[in-house]
Formats: sequence, C-alpha cells, structure tokens
Amino acid sequence: MTTINGIPAHALLIHAIVVLAPLVALLEILCGCWPAARRRLVWLVLALAAATLVLTPLAASSGQWLYDKLGIDSPVLQTHKERGGWMIYFSAALLIVAIALAVLHWLEGRSDKRRTVATVIVAIVALAVGVSSIVTVVRIGDAGAEAVWGRQG
Repeated sequence: MTTINGIPAHALLIHAIVVLAPLVALLEILCGCWPAARRRLVWLVLALAAATLVLTPLAASSGQWLYDKLGIDSPVLQTHKERGGWMIYFSAALLIVAIALAVLHWLEGRSDKRRTVATVIVAIVALAVGVSSIVTVVRIGDAGAEAVWGRQG
C-alpha cells in the first residue's frame, strides 16, 4: 500500500496508530483497574487492539516505501525509522493484554470465585504496557514530526 487517493498511505495509516494505540492503552488500564469497565468494554478493547496490530505493519511498510521514494536520509529520519520498528512489539503487547483481559472477564463470568491475584497481575501488566506504549508512540511521532517539520520552538 503506497498511496490512498494520491496521499502517501503512511500519513493516513500513522494517524490511525497515533489514535488507536494510546486509546487501547488507556482502555486497557481502565479495564485492568475497574471491573465494571472490563465487563462493558473488554470486547471493544480486544477488537481495537487487534486493529492496531494489523495496522502497525501496514504503517511501517508504507513508511519504508515513502522513505525509499523520497531518498532523503537524515539522522532524525533514521531515528524515526528505528523507533517506528519498535511499534510492532508494543502493538503485540497491547493485544496480549487485551486477550488477558478477555480471559479474565470470561473466567469471572463462569464462576463467582474471586481471582484477586490474576486481577492484580493483569492490572499491573496493563499499566506497564499501556504507559510504555503511549510513551513509545509519542517518541516515534516526535521524531517523525521533526523529520517533516524540523525542530519548532
């Protein structure tokens, strides 16, 4: 995928990642810490995490196409490219946390037995993965914005 309606696909796909990844991260933290939110949002979170994982390599490959097409090489663009390569791991981690939340939700629905240890572990992992994913998206985006617009202010 190279262009969409004449616009480089990377510019469009990356905005989906910039919105979806932090949204999934925040929803996972919410679902991990608040059982009522987990009951209502777990399947939405799972679907959004899966969409993020599918879109991430598309954004990366379209970015590689754009990089090759423009033929511009700069240290900040190299930084953006390297950091962008990390995102697939964070997207996969977001999906794994979403699956863990769904399994926890399913287990809670099958019995009245409290799963305190599992709930705490999933909440801690959701917090760690969520915060690190948000930080990573910001770092990747900052390098990309600097590559396009230069250092502003």
